[in-house]
Amino acid sequence: MFAREGYPFAAAALLLAGVLWSAIWAGLGGSGGAGWVALRGAAWLFTLLALFVLWFFRNPEPSIPTDATLVVAPGQGKIILVEDVEETSYVGGRATKISIFLSVFDVHVQRAPVSGTVEQKIYRPGAYAVAWADKASEDNEQASLGIATENGRVLVRQIAGLVARRIITDPSEGDTVERGRRFGLIRFGSRVDLFIPAHWEVLCAVGDRVTVGSTPLARQLPESTP
Repeated sequence: MFAREGYPFAAAALLLAGVLWSAIWAGLGGSGGAGWVALRGAAWLFTLLALFVLWFFRNPEPSIPTDATLVVAPGQGKIILVEDVEETSYVGGRATKISIFLSVFDVHVQRAPVSGTVEQKIYRPGAYAVAWADKASEDNEQASLGIATENGRVLVRQIAGLVARRIITDPSEGDTVERGRRFGLIRFGSRVDLFIPAHWEVLCAVGDRVTVGSTPLARQLPESTP
């Protein structure tokens, strides 16, 4: 499966590659000369670019855990931060922040960490610092989605990185999202921050590699649980 946002880029690269290969087969550029070498090199470049675009925009189906209390990874990559914070914009108090860094080689589709109702959707333009830096959470372009569950509020934030220039967030306020289902995409290197209620059980650690929509990061606990 592929994310639909990648089709225009792949189609353009394939079209250019097709034109160049057709020119080569038609004998343009001569045979073996400098023009032929340049034309062949360009044809291979756009062919490989098309393949890279299709690979980059891949959208594999997740293996969603059957336990409905498990919070799954909203992004794919490496966990670079797990800490207690004050989250006042939506969670409304103490929360656990889990940050996932997505390299250019990771799947860049984001999936809902929990099932619930979207109560908040905010987009904020900003800078494009390296996504693993702490300042990225404060200064970079980002989109936030607040999801209400039976056991508390969850905030998931898509953050643009050094080369990312487009954040896509599908749901609108009032929509229902299902755990493990796609809710958006960030093009190229980026970061996803997840804020969960402080009383929920954390099941991951810094350095873990996680698979979007599949890897459990935490377990929901009722508000009355210490």
